[in-house]
Amino acid sequence: MDFRLSGEQEKFRQEVREFLEEELRQELWEPSCDAWIMGHNPEFTKRVSKRGWIGLTWPKEFGGQGRSYVDRLILTEEMLRYGAPAACHWFADRQIGGAIVHYGTEEQKRELLPMILKGEAYVGLGMSEPDAGSDLASLKTRAVEDGDYYVIDGQKTWTSGGSRMNWIYLLARTDPTAPKHRGISEFFFQTSLPGITIRPIVDITGGVHFNEVFFENVRIPKKCLIGEKNKGFYQVLNQLDYERSGMERLMGNYPLFDALIQYTKETKRNGKPLSEDQIIRSKLAQLKIEFEIGRLHMYRVAMVMDEGRAPNWESAMAKAYGTAFEQRLASTAIEILGLYGQLSSQSKWVPMWGMAYHSYLSSKGYSLQAGTSEILKNILASRKLELPTQ
Repeated sequence: MDFRLSGEQEKFRQEVREFLEEELRQELWEPSCDAWIMGHNPEFTKRVSKRGWIGLTWPKEFGGQGRSYVDRLILTEEMLRYGAPAACHWFADRQIGGAIVHYGTEEQKRELLPMILKGEAYVGLGMSEPDAGSDLASLKTRAVEDGDYYVIDGQKTWTSGGSRMNWIYLLARTDPTAPKHRGISEFFFQTSLPGITIRPIVDITGGVHFNEVFFENVRIPKKCLIGEKNKGFYQVLNQLDYERSGMERLMGNYPLFDALIQYTKETKRNGKPLSEDQIIRSKLAQLKIEFEIGRLHMYRVAMVMDEGRAPNWESAMAKAYGTAFEQRLASTAIEILGLYGQLSSQSKWVPMWGMAYHSYLSSKGYSLQAGTSEILKNILASRKLELPTQ
């Protein structure tokens, strides 16, 4: 089978690389791990928007370019390879815009999609709750109809980008009497409304990208409802397939991988570069093999999406593989660096700007974010292998 990209796609990859390399030459930002979720740089997002690289796969009638998901994966891969600070537009581009394209009203498409395309919507994902993480259908946040409004009360946690967001995508229960997988609806509204309180959660690295969000008698217009009332859970299942297919699950820490290879070439131990140590060479070679396999998983998912169907078990497999790779990468980096790998970026002795420290501490949560690996394996077992559930 021929896995080569078309000439046009290779040209697009080169265009993205030249743009990012010029950004680095101008020192407009520094590469970092997990930049897709922690690198908030509105100016960078604006420059990406001007190139038409937000909403790449959306239909042209909605302001997109109507390009393939493989094209979008090429863009995503290069953004992650260079550690570009794309967090301001990531969620809006990756899934919220698509949800509006598929399920939104004409008014929502007319008003909201241009805002996303311009890089003006910094979106947080209001899904998980203290008692409803992986079991999303158990959420308790309620949206009660009151005339021309919905009144929202409840709490969300682990809301990515919450402290910087000006819009939030929210799942809330609109029919408390229905079975838990029903009676849930999707909403999209501004976080400046009265009654919304956002509290940052400082993670183990000292960074802040998760947040708690509290809703107390928040009144939102009914036009904020996305799609059909009480069908939000089924709508979001499709969206999660697209979320889990992202290259960020494999390449979020690629700057660490790249820096680690360079470090072994430049650093000597016992008079020889680390890259000549057979054990270290073997570890890096194994990571490179695993990485290339992961890339093929991701491109397979994109090709499925270009066929017009949601990558259900394919995305579950790709995400489970990608997060496991990132965890192995972090552990290998710590092994090679030794005690120096435990230094944070504040230390003057820290190698590779503290990326190993950040990646290792963060990696413990990779297999939990956006669906636990256990649940992803269950999806693969039941929907691909058709194993019995009892």
